[in-house]
Amino acid sequence: MREPFRVDPALPVGAVKTYTVSAPLPTHWREATCEEAGCQAYQHGWMTAVDETSDLGQRQAAYIRQHAGRRFAETRTATHTEFTFEPGQRCFAVHQVPLERDPLFLVRMGDWRGYGTTRVHQRPGDWVEDMQENLDRVRARQERG
Repeated sequence: MREPFRVDPALPVGAVKTYTVSAPLPTHWREATCEEAGCQAYQHGWMTAVDETSDLGQRQAAYIRQHAGRRFAETRTATHTEFTFEPGQRCFAVHQVPLERDPLFLVRMGDWRGYGTTRVHQRPGDWVEDMQENLDRVRARQERG
């Protein structure tokens, strides 16, 4: 994965606070069926094309034919094998849906270069107040020069 472009900060890492609202996958999401997730492939069907001239394509086609357990029609083109799947059956994706949980309101000492302590606010209003107080301090320092 390519690193994002970031401007070199003018302040040391310890002089920065990072405010984040987070809903981590392990604690705030669960796996869901295609139907629960409103999956378009489930609702309308889908087509998967594989290139059986490659090793990967051969393995994919073999899996679909022998192990996928889904209804499909198979057609061959000059370059690919196309598997057309009927609507109403589970697709190959893993779907996630959110749990009914409030997000985490985090304040971290530091930025992308490194973090110190992290505070989790229990109420969103406290997080907003913390951020506003921090912005007021930044503005006051800026005005002083």
